[in-house]
Amino acid sequence: METPVIKTQKFILKLFPEIMVKGSSARRQMVGQLYNNLVKLLARYSTEITVRKFSDKIEVITPLAFLSEVRQTLLDTPGIEQVLEALQFDKMETLDDIKVKVHEVMTHTITDKTFVVRAKRTGNHPFSSLEMEQIVGGYMLDHGNARGVDLRKPEVTIRIELIHNQLNIITLKHAGLSGFPLGTQGDILSLMSGGFDSTVASYLTIKRGIKTHFLFFNLGGIAHEIGVKQVAFYLWNKFAASHRVSFISVPFDGVIEEIFRSTHASYMGVTLKRLMLMAAQKIADEMQIDALLTGESVAQVSSQTLRNLALIDQATGKLVLRPLATMNKPEIIDIANRIGTRRFAENMPEYCGVISKNPITHGSYKRMEEEARRFDYTVLDNAVADAVKIYVHDIIEDVSSHAPIEVIHDLSSKEYVVIDIRTEEACIEVPCESIKIPFHQLKTQFQKLPQDKEYLLYCEKGIMSQLHAQYLRDAHNAQNVKVYRPL
Repeated sequence: METPVIKTQKFILKLFPEIMVKGSSARRQMVGQLYNNLVKLLARYSTEITVRKFSDKIEVITPLAFLSEVRQTLLDTPGIEQVLEALQFDKMETLDDIKVKVHEVMTHTITDKTFVVRAKRTGNHPFSSLEMEQIVGGYMLDHGNARGVDLRKPEVTIRIELIHNQLNIITLKHAGLSGFPLGTQGDILSLMSGGFDSTVASYLTIKRGIKTHFLFFNLGGIAHEIGVKQVAFYLWNKFAASHRVSFISVPFDGVIEEIFRSTHASYMGVTLKRLMLMAAQKIADEMQIDALLTGESVAQVSSQTLRNLALIDQATGKLVLRPLATMNKPEIIDIANRIGTRRFAENMPEYCGVISKNPITHGSYKRMEEEARRFDYTVLDNAVADAVKIYVHDIIEDVSSHAPIEVIHDLSSKEYVVIDIRTEEACIEVPCESIKIPFHQLKTQFQKLPQDKEYLLYCEKGIMSQLHAQYLRDAHNAQNVKVYRPL
């Protein structure tokens, strides 16, 4: 029997359980927000993708041409507990219709295997879910090449849902991101260094449905800022692109100079964190944001003992969330690895911890007041006044505007070396020399290359190559770097 030709793929999205236990008004609002988020996200691929909203689920139907992109977007969208891939068939009015269709579509999956049929039913039918399972399973056993039915430990489970006269055959089941739909839990301002902790903390608040903006305190120049913009763009593009969020950069080199002038060495680290919260509060007030986010974990470094965190929090009246407070570093790295930010973080310089010598671990409230009085706060006010805010979706254009990177489309006019910076794919085949250097190795490996050649960075969409080319220009004065983007 030939497998029927399928032109579309249906996804059934099961909602995060905490959504379903809310009151009816809150649940409607959350389901509506998730629906709106998905409509916006999926419109990037095709106007032929349809999204349908129900009280307890959302359905998405996409042409097969966009299957992989749609699937990944659904898996990365907060608010979805499970993503079920299904084939939909309408006008299934009798058990005979159902058993024939399920056998036609799924018999190839049970050849020489044990199987079981699991059914769910919604609507008025002259048969039960158990009868569906028995009739469909018996028909497939009689007309296929299965080894048998196993109700306890089958090798294949065939899942079907009958909603009135519509039959859904579940072909795959994936775990979703869970959490609340983005935009249902307000806004937060994340103090973003680009390392493991701040990126994971930002991911966790996005996953919880909080619209997360990024605040960067620049202590390391333009190259560091570009690095942090890269990971901020990655987080937004992967998990939060349904909403417009901001990236704010505050020049903090003058603040560091004033800390060295006014503050005892042992209190410099705590003072720096206090000043960051003070600046963050000013910016959050302007943006009408009620809470701040940090990646601090208790006792990870000297400034993160309970006493020192209490001293730091005295500097702001804002709510400060620390979702990593009780996590160990391996747990944090595991999340970073899973969400794709580890390779960014491994190459991100850390400046906050280098300004203290013999830092205090149990600071004094009275001594902290004395240290704070010696600081000239006009320096902090000036830094906040010089802050630059852009939207994260404008990061590529913003980085390119400083010193635009030329984009090459045709490789026939000159001798180039194409550097494929993707991490897992095989090296791109081009009519010139090509080498593979994953983006997280560029920082160290590029300087080892012959500098009398012209290099073109390549990635699938041209976004990361643009940012990394700009980084190499600013960090290493690499004027021989451009971007390759095939037409």
